[in-house]
Order: sequence, then structure tokens, then C-alpha cells
Amino acid sequence: MAQQEAEVAVAPSTMVDMQSKDAAAASHSNHQQPPPPPPPQQYWVNGALIIGAGPAGLAVAACLREQGVPSVVLERAGCIAPLWQHRTYARLKLHLPKRFCELPLAPFPPHFPEYPSRSHFLSYLHSYARRFAVAPHFRATVASARRHRGVWRVDAHVASSDDGVGGGGRTRHVQYVCQWLVVATGENAEPFVPDIEGLRRCIVSARARAGAAPVVMHAAEYRSGEHLRGKRVLVVGCGNSGMEVCLDLCHHGASPSMVVRDAVHVLPREVLGRSTFAMSAAMARWLPLWLVDRVLLAMAALALGDVERYGLRRPAVGPLEMKKREGRTPVLDTGAVAKIRSGQIKVVPEVRRFLPGGAGAAVGVAAELVDGSVVEADAVVLATGYRSNVASWLKGQVNGAEEECRGLYAVGFTGRGLAGIAEEAIRIAGVLGKAWSRQMEIN
Repeated sequence: MAQQEAEVAVAPSTMVDMQSKDAAAASHSNHQQPPPPPPPQQYWVNGALIIGAGPAGLAVAACLREQGVPSVVLERAGCIAPLWQHRTYARLKLHLPKRFCELPLAPFPPHFPEYPSRSHFLSYLHSYARRFAVAPHFRATVASARRHRGVWRVDAHVASSDDGVGGGGRTRHVQYVCQWLVVATGENAEPFVPDIEGLRRCIVSARARAGAAPVVMHAAEYRSGEHLRGKRVLVVGCGNSGMEVCLDLCHHGASPSMVVRDAVHVLPREVLGRSTFAMSAAMARWLPLWLVDRVLLAMAALALGDVERYGLRRPAVGPLEMKKREGRTPVLDTGAVAKIRSGQIKVVPEVRRFLPGGAGAAVGVAAELVDGSVVEADAVVLATGYRSNVASWLKGQVNGAEEECRGLYAVGFTGRGLAGIAEEAIRIAGVLGKAWSRQMEIN
């Protein structure tokens, strides 16, 4: 679907230019001295300023619109949902049934499959943005956000709309001033690269080989295993992404080895044609978590067998209890366990260090494992997850109820996926809708 972008512009009903004529004149008053850096363009945002145009940002903007609250959405990339558009592999499907992944006010089309694909979900998000007239200001990179004199001041570097990849256009310093700031960048803003001895050196040496396929890549860079056909690939990480990357590599004729560092819960995505997640959610309404966990583990044993014999150690705490305590999501199997049983996916222990170039390998890496063995690979995929980048630009603030009293709200940081995002968006829009109505009555 064609990507629709909105050039940064002043919308009179949403933003008011605060640049004073005096400041503009002062910048030209002294010709004899080098001119000082121009002050930022400053805009007052009526309503809420939303940072991030992923599912969370779109959901909040749509819900605010339904409440009659205006908003401005800033997005550092040049499109909505950049994680889904540029950092996901081709075979990705939603792990949960579509009814648990809908954004507020708009169900998935009836003809979509029970587990929508990446392309289905992107089509849904584009339609959602059009339906609720969400037009983000793209290529707006937030440098800092701070509360000053009772309002939020958000400094951003905004690239002109003709700026292509690699630059060439100009970048403006813009300061947005607002009473309500909604952080919707989520927990997956930046790929996380673990601190393993020798890994950084391998990444640098791989990048130095211009024109060659990368030897070490993050799962954010992985699209398909087609170019790795016949290759040995070490996949670091055994979460949902790690399992699916391994499965995709098998489908493309590669030989993956999956690094399993910690104990992990692996559950079947479905049992007898019914979603494991849906059944667990239904049971959790009436039964204690420990009992639901026992039922889930019994179903997993029947459907998948004894996965521990293949190197997938189960934690001592049940899957739902672990999710509640640590925020760790169980893996929903879509076929990787069968490949592990057949030997097509090898399970190996934690990596102690990386060595550039395997013994006898012209290209590739070797990984020394904690058990002393060495695994050689032609490529490495780091399925090690993502991290939030909020701490780098949100100055001196913490998320919590006290911050909401100061006009700071966060969506997509509870680890509850798209269902959690929908609930949070509805709640925050309700709070701001009431506050906006009170202000309109006073005015």
C-alpha cells in the first residue's frame, strides 16, 4: 500500500505559532557580529502531543479524536509503524488471534485470517490512520522533553519533506509546547545488542567488508533466509523471534543453531484448534494463576512432548506467573519444536565469546560456548529483542500516576502487547476528554 506522509505544517486548529516578531527582528539587528544560532520555531499544541506513530500512537490519536480532543503526532521515521514496516521479517504473523490485537474502535476486516500476516496488519494500520484522520508529522526526531513553568516543552529536529535517506535537505529545530504529553514510542524503539566478548569486533569487521552480506545482523535487519540457503547460521535468542527466525531459515534450506541461555516456557499456539492464549485468558478469570499454569503445562506436554530433552529447560515458575512477576512472555510454537526434534534446528548453550573467522572458514565467525565447545557459523542473527529509548530524551521524569497529574502519559510500556495498548489508549483518552471538556466550558 502506498505510504502517505504528512509534511510538517502549522494546522491552525491544532498548533499556534509562538515565534515573536521581536525575536525575529532581533536576529537581524546586529550586522557587524556573526549571527547567533536562530531560535527554534515554537508552536503551542492545542490538546495533546503524541510521540510515536506506531500502533500505540495511532490508537491514542484515534481515541482522542473520538473524544473531541485535538492532537499532534510526531514520528522520527518517514512512515507510520516503522518497526512493522522496516524491522520485521517477511513471514511474520501475529502470535495471538486477531480479536486480541485490534486497536480501539476498529475491528479487523472479517476476511482477514485468524492470525494476520505482517502485510495484513500493515494494511489494517494504514486504513486505521485514514479512517481517524491521523496525519503524523514525519521525520521529527525528539531530542528532549521537559516540563517547564507548568507546560511541556519538546525539542525536535524536523527534516524537510524533500529530505531523502542520507540527507540533502535541511533540518529545522522546532519546539512544541503543550499541556499534555503522551509517550507512545513503546518498548521496542531500539534493537538491543548484548555485551558478549568479541561480538562488537565481529560486527565491525563484518561492516568493513563492503558489498558482502552481513555476517552479524540483528533480527531487525533480517527479512528472509533466502540469501542464507545452505549456510550455517547461529541464532542468539530463543524467544518468539528467535524461534521463528530458525523456522524461516529451515524453510530456506539453511542450518540454524539456536542459543538458549535461560529457561524458557514453550507452549503450543493452539490445542485442538483453539488458541492457547484465549483459553488461558478465559481460565484466568475464574481460576488462580498457579492452577491455570498447571493446565497450560499439561497441554504443552501433550502437544509438544518433553522439550527439556532437547535443551529447552522449563522455568520453575509457571508461564503466567512468570509473565506477572518478570514480564517474560512464553514462546508460542508455530512449528519450531518439530524442527528441533528432527534435528533441523540445533539447540546450543549460552555463548561465552565470539571469535572472528571459524577454523578453516574463509568467511564467518566462531562462537565459544559456556560448555567449552565451539560452534562455527557463516552468519549470526541476534534475536535479542529491543529496548526503549525514552530515557535518552525524557528529562528527569518517571512514569507513574504522579506524572499523569502533571500531564505526562505513557502507552505501550506494560508488556501486554496490542491488547494492553488498546486499553491504555481508551483510558487516557477518557481522562483527557473530560479535562478538555472542562476547559471548553470555562472558555
